[in-house]
Amino acid sequence: MLLSNSPKMSAAKAGILEKINSPADLRKLKEEDLISLSAELREFIIDVVCTNPGHFGASLGVVELTVALHYVYKTPFDKLIWDVGHQAYGHKILTGRRDVFHTNRKYKGISGFPKMDESEYDAFGVGHSSTSISAALGMAIAAEKEKKDRKVVAVIGDGALTGGMAFEALNNAGIEKSDILVILNDNNMAIDQNVGAIKQYLLDISTSHAYNKLKDDIWKTLGKIKRFGPNTQALIQKIDTGLKSIILKQSNMFEALNFRYFGPVDGHDVVQLSKVLKDLKDIPGPKLLHCITKKGKGFKQAELNQTVFHAPGKFDKVTGEIIRPECKKPKPPKYQDVFGNTIVELANKNKKIIGITPAMPTGSSLNIMMEEMPDRAFDVGIAEQHAVTFSAGLAVAGYVPFCNIYSSFMQRAYDQVIHDVALQKLNVVFCLDRAGLVGDDGPTHHGAYDLAFMRTVPNLVVSSPLNEEELRNLMYTAQCKDAGPFSIRYPRGEGVMADWKKPMKKLEIGKGQELFDGEDVAIISIGPIGNEAIKARKFLLKENYNAAVYDMRFLKPLDEELLHQVFKKFDHIITVEDGTTVGGLGSAVLEFMSDHGYSSRVKRLGIPDKFVEHGPQQTLYKDCGFDAEGIVNAVKSMVKVRVYSNIS
Repeated sequence: MLLSNSPKMSAAKAGILEKINSPADLRKLKEEDLISLSAELREFIIDVVCTNPGHFGASLGVVELTVALHYVYKTPFDKLIWDVGHQAYGHKILTGRRDVFHTNRKYKGISGFPKMDESEYDAFGVGHSSTSISAALGMAIAAEKEKKDRKVVAVIGDGALTGGMAFEALNNAGIEKSDILVILNDNNMAIDQNVGAIKQYLLDISTSHAYNKLKDDIWKTLGKIKRFGPNTQALIQKIDTGLKSIILKQSNMFEALNFRYFGPVDGHDVVQLSKVLKDLKDIPGPKLLHCITKKGKGFKQAELNQTVFHAPGKFDKVTGEIIRPECKKPKPPKYQDVFGNTIVELANKNKKIIGITPAMPTGSSLNIMMEEMPDRAFDVGIAEQHAVTFSAGLAVAGYVPFCNIYSSFMQRAYDQVIHDVALQKLNVVFCLDRAGLVGDDGPTHHGAYDLAFMRTVPNLVVSSPLNEEELRNLMYTAQCKDAGPFSIRYPRGEGVMADWKKPMKKLEIGKGQELFDGEDVAIISIGPIGNEAIKARKFLLKENYNAAVYDMRFLKPLDEELLHQVFKKFDHIITVEDGTTVGGLGSAVLEFMSDHGYSSRVKRLGIPDKFVEHGPQQTLYKDCGFDAEGIVNAVKSMVKVRVYSNIS
């Protein structure tokens, strides 16, 4: 075990990894060489990720499993599907991307997640959890129909297993009896500590000494009687299931779903894993292999602080110290921290407020409330649909749930927003973190669509704050009596106000604000991207363009009084949003113009109708044309400059 942070490779032979340019090279190795290769692969990941930040702990935890899978299976013909993909760095390195791995998550570099158009070894594009078993089942059935002797493997973590879609797929796969192997990577973690009954069930299996001794004995027996054929194996399997049920005092959940269950096995014993996987290749039908791994394996601080080292940023690979950029003046807080502190402040005054998040307490900063009010904040696991309807149930009983979900993950619970909350006019407050372009996680995580898809839902207030103070005011407004279903979206990262903790006040729902008056053009924005419009106005003034700037605050209901004022005054109007231009603010303004017979020229700036790749947020704003420079260029393309003698 390599537990120190020393860059040395312990007893491992150096130089094996540099000869692996594809899994075909890996499969030429002797089994005993896999140990050395695993050590080198782990050190390579540490060396690169300490200076080029990414998802760290999850990939360290599956190094041996990754090596064993590519050693045993004939990828890319055999299909290997990673759930979510946080753990796929070793997979990328072994499949021809070692020399470009330093570009991981960088602008125009390789993706931080498996991506089909990046490599033939990435059998399915991922980024959201609990999808692997469904995709694997589809591929397995296709292989059967085409009579291809193709093996299909899905690797899913115990965190992703809390997602309902995983159980839907297990239920279906058990009936179809397709030749599929599900590998349960059990490290007792998602990003934060795992929660729920499934966690306890897996813990019972993995820690029962009597169960594990019996499992080992039966595994050996199965190996000895293989020559007697599949019927004898099936009989032993039934005996195995019955005895294990007696010892655990419960039936095996997976075998109840018609999966043959094997394990638990040590996920860090690469040689034994390879032997087990070879045996499982010969057993037909749906199978589940339960692997016990440690997130952050081989790097001491990552093992001890698994949540922090999920994606730690830059760190010292020897000491494990996370490297923070120096800051000489007070920095604005992250929007998520404004949410986390404000909900505690509100909850101290309103005893009916409840906090809810699907497996993202640290990422959303709801962990602040969990620490101060553990009986009023809930992590429901990776279960967005459940989170929304659980919130609806609380609202029926008179509570005010603040349901905090990343914008891109809210896509998974759209039916529940419509059917369970909006239709019944329930006061559930949706706080959509990571709205807009999120940066290095790329198209699977960009919150591009929530403005557009939330706007179509009746009874739902759709809002976004210009800054931290406005976020606090919107949260205060949303928990007031008769606010109804309420959505507040805000971006990843820091805001603009170092002095942000202002007294909260109730806002008039559906009321925007004029930030600056002007004569030549009106710039209408919603949310924090409006700060780019404010910057653009300053640049424009220097070149004698006098722009008015308006912050809508609410996309629904629209401030029609403000829009009438704008359209009566301006022939040229620009809308700016950190969301898709299809169906968002720009579309709403054009619909208003058409409905009321105005004929101004309107230019929409925002995320175009395409999937935007990964890169720094500010770079992506520029690429999409709605940073300050893009807004200035849009104004210049619409309006001829006039000379003013006195502009303030």
